[in-house]
Amino acid sequence: MRAFRIFWRVLLVLLVGSLLHYALPQQDVARITGTEVIRTDFSGINRLFYAQADSGNVENTTRDLRLINTVRQRTYLFGLIRGSDQTMVYRNEDTGWIWPPYFKFDSSDLQAEAEDVRSTSADPNWVVIRHYGWRNRFFTIYPNATAIREVPGPEYRPIPWFNIGFFIFLIFAFFMLRAMWRQFRERGLDPAMERAGDRWDRAGARARERRGRMGRWWESWTGPKK
Repeated sequence: MRAFRIFWRVLLVLLVGSLLHYALPQQDVARITGTEVIRTDFSGINRLFYAQADSGNVENTTRDLRLINTVRQRTYLFGLIRGSDQTMVYRNEDTGWIWPPYFKFDSSDLQAEAEDVRSTSADPNWVVIRHYGWRNRFFTIYPNATAIREVPGPEYRPIPWFNIGFFIFLIFAFFMLRAMWRQFRERGLDPAMERAGDRWDRAGARARERRGRMGRWWESWTGPKK
């Protein structure tokens, strides 16, 4: 039973961690090499990882998809370790009012910004691309870019202030809920359980007393047991 509880707790942690890793904003230092618009067919597998159609357009199973082609630096351990350069393709979609709540309605403007700061390896122009989501080549999934800003160079290290604040709030909320639950249990549940236990003990004592009286009455008619 203990192993079963541990399994479900680990599974819950993995699911919540994957959800947060997908939805929370990430920042990549990259060089934009170009932009394009492709016609995309959505399947039942990858449709979940795409946003809705741009605001004002009709949602279809096939539609145009804006892409931003880049060369970015590999990062490990949440950006603390930098690696070699790699290509990365971002999609550029409005999120609207759906999940995750980025409330992005300016994908056309962002595409123009990306086109304006494109550069080559001979004359690089480095930017920070804020995005969410994952890149999966097998299922044709791209992270969604939400903002672009220029930076001095590839050595720039963006600080994830939002994520830091979010996890501080999450830890604070966890300990607050834990303290509230303990207080509720001490003031409400534990006394109620004690009262229920006392009532159960009294009911058991009365039942034993009745059985004793019935036994004595029966013995008065049949005589004591031999």
